[in-house]
Amino acid sequence: MHGEYKVPGGKLVVVDLDVEEGLLRRVRVAGDFFLEPDEAIEAIDRALEGAPADTDAPGLAARVDAALPPGTRMFGLTSEGIGVAVRRALAHATDWTDYDWQLIHEPPQAPALHMALDEVLTAEVAAGRRPPTLRVWEWGAPAVVIGSFQSLRNEVDPEAAGRHGIEVVRRISGGGAMFIEPGNTITYSLSVPDALVQGLSFADSYAYLDDWVLGALGDMGVKAWYQPLNDIATDAGKIAGAAQKRMVGGAGAVLHHVTMAYDIDADKMTEVLRIGREKLSDKGTTSAKKRVDPLRRQTGLPREAVIERMIASFRERYGLAEGGVTAEERALAEELARSKFATPEWTARVP
Repeated sequence: MHGEYKVPGGKLVVVDLDVEEGLLRRVRVAGDFFLEPDEAIEAIDRALEGAPADTDAPGLAARVDAALPPGTRMFGLTSEGIGVAVRRALAHATDWTDYDWQLIHEPPQAPALHMALDEVLTAEVAAGRRPPTLRVWEWGAPAVVIGSFQSLRNEVDPEAAGRHGIEVVRRISGGGAMFIEPGNTITYSLSVPDALVQGLSFADSYAYLDDWVLGALGDMGVKAWYQPLNDIATDAGKIAGAAQKRMVGGAGAVLHHVTMAYDIDADKMTEVLRIGREKLSDKGTTSAKKRVDPLRRQTGLPREAVIERMIASFRERYGLAEGGVTAEERALAEELARSKFATPEWTARVP
């Protein structure tokens, strides 16, 4: 069995192993990480040898930690990353480069249609009718997108939203509200087979699916990192929030979408969103305006250039063919937008 895991902000960990009578055998850990002293790699292999195959990633990490020689130093490697790589080997997880990725980057769409496209395209990936897809959104109107389980009245001031011409829609994933203005926002979705995140915990899958964009931001001079559970942050503040939805049917698929603040009208945002003190307190700030630091200031690049560089970075890493929404997918999405995402019953399903 073979498993690979890119440690967030670190290096690639590769594990090869067999399982005999429920125990790990012939375990070999490798990768492009740095490790001192040399004999530590043998200690890691010995620590994993004979471990029960149902040991979870933290349990495997604990075995590694207990076996490391005194003074061991890891660079680009963590014991937790080794545990995850083992679990991915046992789960027969796939890697990014195992797929032929498709890009969808089309003209602006209505907010409700974007919600529907996420659901339809990810279901098509689950069914095996569509390849794994990176979809970059263009917004046709300003919007507030609330999470699947958020209370509408607790998150949005309807009078302020109406005054500013802002549509409120509810997505299928959890997480918090996003304030959207077409020229000030960068949003993308990944619709991926479930096999890509096999062996990862829910939290680990966020870091794993965000890693490529951290690299893209780094190439633009932005030092960013994944901040559990679902933020992308910099020294200057949060720049993006992610959300996920697991889709059943077929082989299964995961929707992972991210909204990034290219620029932001902070005054308008705080008028429209009801951002409570409790939410701000766990971010270590008393002002919503201080929580988000836009990419425009950090990169000095036009929004279109930021998007182009993100796409180029993904293509260089994993390959990416130009594609589009099919006629059948568009018809399904338009009907779903009409019958579900544009209805008050869905938007106010948690009043």
